[in-house]
Amino acid sequence: MEISKRSSILIFLVVFASSLIHAKAYHSLYCGTNGTRCYGKYITCPAECPQSETNKPKTKVCHIDCNMPICRAVCRSRKPNCNAPGSGCYDPRFIGGDGRVFYFHGKSNEHFSLVSDSVLQINARFIGHRPAGRSRDYTWIQALGVLFNSKTFSLEATKTPQWDDLEHLKLTYNGNQVDLPEGSLSTWYNEEKDVKVERVASKNSVMVTLRDVAEILVNVVPVTKEDDRIHNYQVPSDDCFAHLEVQFRFLALSPKVDGVLGRTYRLDFENPAKPGVAMPVVGGEDRYKTNSLFSPDCGSCVFSKGSSSEKEITTAQVMEYGTLDCNKFSSYGLGIVCRR
Repeated sequence: MEISKRSSILIFLVVFASSLIHAKAYHSLYCGTNGTRCYGKYITCPAECPQSETNKPKTKVCHIDCNMPICRAVCRSRKPNCNAPGSGCYDPRFIGGDGRVFYFHGKSNEHFSLVSDSVLQINARFIGHRPAGRSRDYTWIQALGVLFNSKTFSLEATKTPQWDDLEHLKLTYNGNQVDLPEGSLSTWYNEEKDVKVERVASKNSVMVTLRDVAEILVNVVPVTKEDDRIHNYQVPSDDCFAHLEVQFRFLALSPKVDGVLGRTYRLDFENPAKPGVAMPVVGGEDRYKTNSLFSPDCGSCVFSKGSSSEKEITTAQVMEYGTLDCNKFSSYGLGIVCRR
């Protein structure tokens, strides 16, 4: 009888210890955005990505979509996904909030507004060249300039003749260079803790978080010899056109949002790109051109410096866009805005 009692106690302790290990290994994320379908629920992360944060560059993290019909978590990479909504890659190819692919070539050495909203402005500087006999520039995104909460932040791919295993990403905050040590463990915050930068690889890949507003995934890549061969870019020998691959996840956008990419998140947006076209190109260079990387002015820009520190987006507007990733326990709630 005594042996049986001891066995029962031992079994209980083993089960209890196992449950503690499981609880520690698998996070339960909380959906805290009022109005979403999964509001108020705790959602357990999958076995494939049990944590919402990681120090390993290639490891996917747990992500929840609180507005999906099924309340479950998924695994996602911390590097840009060039085949997902909110991305801008290649020369450059965008995927809008409506899921449609389109190309916006712009012009080399000029700046264009990608996203312009009342509290957020994201501009891009394009680089490129025009080979003999071509009617337009080949272009790539070389830099992003962000205006947020009366602050400025930039991410730039530095020029290099040939691609090598060095850092080619330059970051600035309010005009001062950000010192972010190499290594996937490196993290930088501004004083107010509303801007966070963390490396997701030892070099050239970062994730930028603008608290309660957006997440920006950035990767620096060159135009490869294979790219040059396939597309006949005729890349010169003194420049491999190091550029940015980007993906945006927006927490909240107003119905007035505009910009090359931003307008695709509007509920009334009608995509001018023709369905079935292999490379649908949209124009609008005159509407979206800005004078500099941090200029809030363009023909369609709606950003207001006066309102950038006071968020005018109402709860109803946020709900209208279906906010994702209501993670109560991570440092910030993040998400990509989708159209219903």
